Parts: sequence; structure tokens; C-alpha cells
Amino acid sequence: MIVNNVDVVEILLVEDNPGDQRLTVEALREGKIKNNLNIVSDGESAIKYLKKEGKFSEVVKPDLILLDLNLPKKDGREVLSIIKSDINLKRIPVVILTTSNADKDVIDSYNLNVNCYITKPVDFDQFTNIVKQIGQFWFEIVRLPNE
Repeated sequence: MIVNNVDVVEILLVEDNPGDQRLTVEALREGKIKNNLNIVSDGESAIKYLKKEGKFSEVVKPDLILLDLNLPKKDGREVLSIIKSDINLKRIPVVILTTSNADKDVIDSYNLNVNCYITKPVDFDQFTNIVKQIGQFWFEIVRLPNE
């Protein structure tokens, strides 16, 4: 499938929980959007990945970032702030995918220009369905800028 003139959608998952990483991999595998999922497990690695530093020098810029809030080294709020203040990164859609449903986290995330905030459901089928819908929304419904 060609989405936004790309054969394969590049997705960066920033998630420290191995169980949630596996669930996301499975959900994306079941979805109909052809994707290449890259995973980093802390905020510091996410920034290095996005800025193509060190071992990430050859990575492809993601078309979508799925970002947890509660991360080691740099939390998701710091990562989001850096992404949205960088001219080369700020147009990448960022979806907060977290267990937190605290109003403060939602407000803070939108104040930092997150594109969307989703609280992870506990149920596997619901989680899978939400991840599929994220892919469909961002790559079948929304028109993203071509860079």
C-alpha cells in the first residue's frame, strides 16, 4: 500500500514496557498498513534516534511517533517538547500512548503540541483495535505533508 507516496510507513515506538512493545508489534502486524516499526525504550534514545546520532545515524525519519509518557532517562514530556521545538521534527505526528489518564498529563501534552493523546486500554483486544485505528487514521484518512 502506498501512503503519502511511501511504500512502507515508518513508525517509531518509544516505549519502555516490553509487554506493551509486544502488543503494539502484534497490533500493527494485524493492521492493513504496511509498516516498519522501530522501537526505543527510553527518551534519551528517542532523541538520538530522531536526530540520527551515534548508532542511529542511518535510520529513516519516522512518519509517526507513538510515545509513552513515563520513560527512563528523559520522560515523554521532555521528548515531546524537543520534537515539537525542532524545525526538522515538529511536523512528525506524535501520538501519546500511555497508561496515564490524569487531566494534567493530557493538558500538558496538548500544551506541548501533541497531535493526539490516547490512554492505553488494559484489554488486549481493545489495545489492538486502538493501535490499528491509529494507523488507519494517520495513514488513510489524514493528509500529511510530503517532505
